[in-house]
Amino acid sequence: MAEMLPGLLIWYLVFLFSTTFHEFSHAFLAYKGGDLTAYETGHVTLDPSPHIRRSPVGMVLVPIISYWQLGWMVGFASVPFNAEWGRLHPRRQALMSLAGPCANLLLALIALGTMRALLAAHVFQYASEGSSTQYVEAIRGGAHSPLAALAMALGVMLKLNVVLFLFNLIPVPPLDGAGVLSGFFPDTFGSLYERMRQMPAIEFLGLLLAWQVFPYMVAPAFHVVLGLLYR
Repeated sequence: MAEMLPGLLIWYLVFLFSTTFHEFSHAFLAYKGGDLTAYETGHVTLDPSPHIRRSPVGMVLVPIISYWQLGWMVGFASVPFNAEWGRLHPRRQALMSLAGPCANLLLALIALGTMRALLAAHVFQYASEGSSTQYVEAIRGGAHSPLAALAMALGVMLKLNVVLFLFNLIPVPPLDGAGVLSGFFPDTFGSLYERMRQMPAIEFLGLLLAWQVFPYMVAPAFHVVLGLLYR
């Protein structure tokens, strides 16, 4: 169990930052669009504390349990917003919903670019025994060096943020993709999702559907991502 602690720490720090940045982006776009709800509750911040206080189960308990059980992390969080503001300004709501996944895409691109730059500088080399997140390794310093930890963190950051980007864009409630479509097409998808949300357990059913669809999205996406890394 002790040997899992370094990996747990790296995974959790990357998860915490990635999820906080996702929720901060939602809150910031809502604030810029005129909804002060998240701002007044202290969520327009990269400090993870307000986000943890709002979603302690999804930000702490579920990620740690999932790592012990699966070897990788899942979790959830949210920021408050004014639903009436969203109905009055559907395009602003769409941009607010889109901001979170785009934040994860940005982090994935930063991780990818950093790995490629350090590969070109001969600080990293391609991992001799790759895993689902260990794409590169430090040339010098050993398995327990800061550079080795950085290599693992960048791999986790790449994979986790690609997953968060794709999964959150699936257009079913309660995911961000539903908010994007309902905001850009309020008369069609907006009214449809409004009726769907009145159904009991629709968000649970939506998550089940998303998990069924997600594998068909993530495999080709990672084929592209790894092609960019290994080209």
